[in-house]
Amino acid sequence: MFAVFALPRKLARAVGALCLVGALAACDPAAVRLPDMPRGGGSVDTGRAVPVALLLPRSAEDASGVARDLENAARLAVSDLGEVAVDLRVYDTAGTEAGAAAAAQRAADAGAGIILGPLFAEAANAAAVEVADDGVNVLSFSNNTTIAGGNLFVLGRTFETTADRLAAYAAREGRRAVVIVHPDNVEGRLGRTAIQTAAARHGIRVAEVVAFPFTEDGAVEAAGRVVAAVEESGADSVFLTSTSAGALPLLAQLLPERGLDPAETQYIGLARWDVPAQTRNLPGLQGGWFATPATGTTSAFAARYAETYGNPPHPLAGLAYDGIAAIGALAAQRGGDALTRRALTQPAGFQGTGGAFRLRPDGTSERALAVATIRDGEVTILDPAPRRFPGAGF
Repeated sequence: MFAVFALPRKLARAVGALCLVGALAACDPAAVRLPDMPRGGGSVDTGRAVPVALLLPRSAEDASGVARDLENAARLAVSDLGEVAVDLRVYDTAGTEAGAAAAAQRAADAGAGIILGPLFAEAANAAAVEVADDGVNVLSFSNNTTIAGGNLFVLGRTFETTADRLAAYAAREGRRAVVIVHPDNVEGRLGRTAIQTAAARHGIRVAEVVAFPFTEDGAVEAAGRVVAAVEESGADSVFLTSTSAGALPLLAQLLPERGLDPAETQYIGLARWDVPAQTRNLPGLQGGWFATPATGTTSAFAARYAETYGNPPHPLAGLAYDGIAAIGALAAQRGGDALTRRALTQPAGFQGTGGAFRLRPDGTSERALAVATIRDGEVTILDPAPRRFPGAGF
């Protein structure tokens, strides 16, 4: 197995998450006895600061860097709220299910009105289960929709939202048949299902599905099968679920070499192809389509973060800012019921660091995305992200 396929141990558990690097140098506030927050459970005392608990894998060796950036982004959002005050308490989950459950219960016992985080899917599920009887909603940083529901929401960009955005664009551009290519692992299978659902919704035929073992040899062998599937089925596009940390670089090289010309067959990617920057130079991805957050708001957040903390934010950091911003907006607009399920799932949604987003009653999230392509190593927006959701005004 080549290094390109290597994923951090704990990161592999979080579907779709990016590589985690760096270190967090800070004490654990959970070890210090703090005065209790006012009891929460979805209600807000409008005369006091909104009690928010932030659960992060601070002491997890391979996640401390993203934990630091998530905390920084949350604190940045708190400072930007204006007249709305937030009492933010940070709890360490250690990146484990047991740690997340214990941290969530400590937060609920201290009066947290809502929990932001954790990062990993299993930890988020454990935290939500632990505080369900306390009536506390959990806004996790995961993008794994299989854990969503009840009092648990996922803030991360989901495969379903991305696949639907790209399938809708492909249908408008006249694409009628697609071959889906995915590694035979949890992430790949979830991506495949999302693409199949989106394709059916927008009238695109799934000509064939090509799965391969998550190894270099598996990807090499699959390349020939992909080319044959396109030729035999007459498919006009190929939809790849792989990331730049996985098989994407290898497939982007092998598929054109085996005869799948990107100028004739449309390459589409479920993952972002603009990060890391070297991905943009892969020959097979030139002219391909992928989805990206609204570039203007993303750049503005990155600049604000870098100005404040002296380094660029982790790609997931904006989720923490979005969560705090949404909580603040609801507290300002709705008062006492700001943290209830009904308030959180308002159809209009919110404006976040990557553009418009909203939480659905089933616990999943929807984000307004742009469709982009790569030309000569540079990203070009083909269809800008919508500024708002259909039928919902801000």
